[in-house]
Amino acid sequence: MSPIPAPRSAYIHVPFCRRRCGYCNFTVVAGRQDLHRSYLNALKIELEWLGEPREVDTLFLGGGTPTQLQLSELRELMELVQNWFPLADGGEFTTEANPEDITSEYVELFDEFGVNRVSLGGQSFDKSKLALLERNHNPDQLEQCFELLSSIPSISMDLIFGVPGESLEQWKTDLTTLIAYQPTHLSTYGLTIEKGAPFWSRFKFGELEELSDELQREFYLTARQMLMDVGYHHYEVSNYARPGFECRHNEAYWFGDPYFAAGPGAARYVNGYREVNHRSTTTYIRKALNGESVVGESEQVTGEELYREILIFSLRRLDGITDQWFKQRTGMTPLELAGEEIERFIQQGFLRYSDNRLCLTEEGLLVSDSLWPHLL
Repeated sequence: MSPIPAPRSAYIHVPFCRRRCGYCNFTVVAGRQDLHRSYLNALKIELEWLGEPREVDTLFLGGGTPTQLQLSELRELMELVQNWFPLADGGEFTTEANPEDITSEYVELFDEFGVNRVSLGGQSFDKSKLALLERNHNPDQLEQCFELLSSIPSISMDLIFGVPGESLEQWKTDLTTLIAYQPTHLSTYGLTIEKGAPFWSRFKFGELEELSDELQREFYLTARQMLMDVGYHHYEVSNYARPGFECRHNEAYWFGDPYFAAGPGAARYVNGYREVNHRSTTTYIRKALNGESVVGESEQVTGEELYREILIFSLRRLDGITDQWFKQRTGMTPLELAGEEIERFIQQGFLRYSDNRLCLTEEGLLVSDSLWPHLL
C-alpha cells in the first residue's frame, strides 16, 4: 500500500462575483469589492502558515470569479500564490474567468504569469438560457473571449443543459456553437436546483420546473455522441478533452491524491486530514487577520473510509481502475473492498469488470451520482 505522498496540487478560492447566479450554491459574495483588500491580506496570512513554499504540478484559481479582482489585485494574488506554490516545469496553471471580465490586459497578465489553462464560465450561447440562468454576458462576448485568449494553450468552457423550457434543438445548437470555437476542454452539467441556491424557493413554489429524467438523459447522451464524433475524449462523467488536454488538476482529485487549498470555503486533503475553511468570507477574513485558525471542519480519513472514497472518485473516470492500481493505493482490490455492491451494479449493468479493470458502463454514467452513496 502506498504511503500518503506530499500534495502536488493547490487550489485557491476567490469568492467574489458580480452577482450570485440563481443556480449557484458555492462560497461566493456578490458586489463586495470593499472586501478585496482584506481578502488578499487574509490569504497572505493563511499561506504564511505553510511555513515554506511547496512546489506543485497543478495550480488552480477558482471561485467565485478570480477575474472579478481588479487587474492590480489579480497581479498581487498571482504573485502571492506563485511564491507559496511555485509551479514545477511543465505544470498546469488554471484560472477560472468570467466572459464579461476578459480584456486584452487580463490576457497579458495571464501570459506574464504563465497561466496555460483558462476555464470560462460560459454556460450557453443562447440568450434566453443565459437570461434564465441569470448570466450577464452575451454570445458576442463569448466569441470575443475565444479571440482574446488565443495565446493560452488550453481553453475550457462549461455548458449547462436541462434548463427549464429548454429543447433538445437548443442544446444541440449550444454544442455545435462551442465545437466551432475548438476549445481544448469542455464540461457539460445538468442544471441542479439545490437548497441554499436562489432558485430553490422558485422551484419550491412551482415557478421553475426541472426537466424530466428521460429528457435529461437524452441531453446527456446527445452531448456524448456529438463530442466524441468530433474527436473529444470523454474521460470523466461530465468532462471532455482533446487528447492530452485533460484537466490534470481535477484528475488529482479523481485519483484521490492529496492537495493544498486556501481561501474561504476551500477544502484540502493533507496528511490524511480533510479540512474545509469557514464558508463565510467575512468570518474567514476576520479569523485570519486575528491570527486564528480559518478551518471550519476537519476530519481524519483513514482505512476503509478512505479506500471507499478513492474507489468512488476514481470510478468517475471513464477509464476506471485496475486491480493493480487500486491494490497499490489501498492494499486490496475493489472487489475485496466492496464486492457485494460492485457485483450488484455489474448485474444491473451499471459497472463493467473485465481484464482486471472496473469501470462505468454508459448506463452507469447516466445514474452515477445515485451509485456512489451505496459504495461509501
